[in-house]
Amino acid sequence: MSKVRLLPIVMMGAAFLWAPITASASDDGHRDAGRIEAHSNDLLAVGLVRGDKLILHVSHTNDNSPVHDAAIDVVLRGSVHPAVAETDGSYTLQTPDLALPGAAVVEFQVTEGAMKQSLKGTVEVAGAASKPEDSNNARQLWWWVLNFAVCIGFLWLFSRRKAAAQD
Repeated sequence: MSKVRLLPIVMMGAAFLWAPITASASDDGHRDAGRIEAHSNDLLAVGLVRGDKLILHVSHTNDNSPVHDAAIDVVLRGSVHPAVAETDGSYTLQTPDLALPGAAVVEFQVTEGAMKQSLKGTVEVAGAASKPEDSNNARQLWWWVLNFAVCIGFLWLFSRRKAAAQD
């Protein structure tokens, strides 16, 4: 088999082996850094932290209906931050305080009409926890490189055997 005929096979093999590495990357480049859950007798707040952004969902505990049109202030690391109501019923907050690593006490001050409640919870933001995952990605990359090299070796040996058989 000539080198010209072997090249498309090698290129297809490279694309096939490289696809799982690129597909495993996150779509937006962020990982969930923490989860917050806080409740009172009447309300439940669940939030996800991604980088410096918090997405918060607040619902009533008696019927699990979402809280709409409430004013929510988030007390985080000694600072008060107002949350913005979104069209899907969630509330968002963006502050650099969310990206700081370590545990933090979070208080949600929810004002809905005449009712005002305070919900407290904690969030654990992983700072150095992403390092082992990065080393696993590097290990996986080397594993795929090794697999690719073995496949190329087998193709080379196979083409040499075919060429020897034709002689």
